Amino acid sequence: MNKTIRRASVFALLLVLALLVRATWLQFYDGQALADDNHNRRNVIATYSRPLGNIIVAGEAITGSARTKGSDLAYKRTYTDGELYAPVTGYASQAYAPTQLEGIYTDLLNGTDNQLKTVMDTVTGERPDPGNVLTTIDPAVQKAGYRALGGKKGGAVAIDPKTGKILAVVSTPSYDPSTLTDANTAGKAWKALNADKDKPLTNRALRQPLPPGSTFKLVVAAAALEDGLYKDVDQPTDSPDPYIMPGTVQPLNNENKSAPCKNASIRVALRYSCNNVFGHMAVELGQDKVKEMAEKFGFNDDEQDVPVRAYASVYPSDMDKAQTALSGIGQFDVTATPLQMAMVSAAIANGGKLVSPHMVSQITDSGGDVLKDYDDGTETSEVIGSTTAEQLQSAMETVVKDGTGTNALIDGVTVGGKTGTAQHGENNSKTPYAWFTSYGKSDANGKEVAVAVMVEQSDAARSEVSGNGLAAPVARAMMQAALK
Repeated sequence: MNKTIRRASVFALLLVLALLVRATWLQFYDGQALADDNHNRRNVIATYSRPLGNIIVAGEAITGSARTKGSDLAYKRTYTDGELYAPVTGYASQAYAPTQLEGIYTDLLNGTDNQLKTVMDTVTGERPDPGNVLTTIDPAVQKAGYRALGGKKGGAVAIDPKTGKILAVVSTPSYDPSTLTDANTAGKAWKALNADKDKPLTNRALRQPLPPGSTFKLVVAAAALEDGLYKDVDQPTDSPDPYIMPGTVQPLNNENKSAPCKNASIRVALRYSCNNVFGHMAVELGQDKVKEMAEKFGFNDDEQDVPVRAYASVYPSDMDKAQTALSGIGQFDVTATPLQMAMVSAAIANGGKLVSPHMVSQITDSGGDVLKDYDDGTETSEVIGSTTAEQLQSAMETVVKDGTGTNALIDGVTVGGKTGTAQHGENNSKTPYAWFTSYGKSDANGKEVAVAVMVEQSDAARSEVSGNGLAAPVARAMMQAALK
């Protein structure tokens, strides 16, 4: 064999070896990655080759699966009362990545979760039957909130303070997840939903933090009582009216000009929602103490999973004293979700203890055997002492009986609450946000619930936008449903 042929043979052999190495690498190392790739249609075909597991509310499935026609995807996801429960379920789509509970429990619902595998499944390589997700949602409370919000743009959350169970997650306007499930029609629906100026895909209950306005005064009051700045809610405060914010010539005005806000006690200041009292109180405490209390309630938590991850509610840092004053009334850069403000009321109602909120009770296999019980794994943290909690409960009940929250009154129920009307836009040029955070305790059966409502926009005239006028009636409807 001459030299040229020998070199060509060696080169060809090296090429063959390279191909073998590459093929081996693909087969044994990259194979799983390719199999798991989102663009691998085999995965989609396998996922929708049979019915998915279901999301359950009060023992009834609010999801299902339907046969398709003329597609290699044999089934598609269906929803019962899709618009009502969309903030809970999200969507499972043949065309788009799943969201909310559908996204978190994708593997469980399509049967690929290792928790579902039996010994026989491991031996045969067969995919086990899919599991189910049992939620904590109370359909009566969910429906009450959805109907009460009606055509308004907003969000609401209801929590059982004793257990942390989320009884309702409401966001309006909503959307029907069924429009996104079929790959052949999802694209048109997706474009329409994203082009909608009202942003129906946004989960306003969990994932749109906005200025909480005067509802945040509860956090400042808690900080003042825990710090010892004031011994109880009936002690007069050192609060000038008008209160000129430090370093400025700008007074922190009160909405009600005739309210007795000068040196008002915490009870009176919450009743009349006195800005001068809580702006001055925040400056007296200092931003660090207010921030510490806010974080005990759950602010600044980037990993607030219920198990859907909520956007963090924010209490800012590095403020000057004027900005700290504004933060004391839930303005400047303070933001909160309805979930967060419901947590504030829940902790106060529960004697100062915050039970971690969650909207999944259990996950099960196809036969109903429990794989994980989330009700047994709840964590409880002490946010404020029981004495402080009792003081704030008393003051919040005054707000509802004799103050700015009278639209939340319910016969036979002890209701405490706090209204909020948060400025929106430069120089408050846009329609304010209306807030109400509250709790209700039934005198008849001992049931308790905490509810927070945010109305981002409504058809009401600007002069009629208030926490009591727009948000409190929604909270009232939800509390009534929960306490039956």
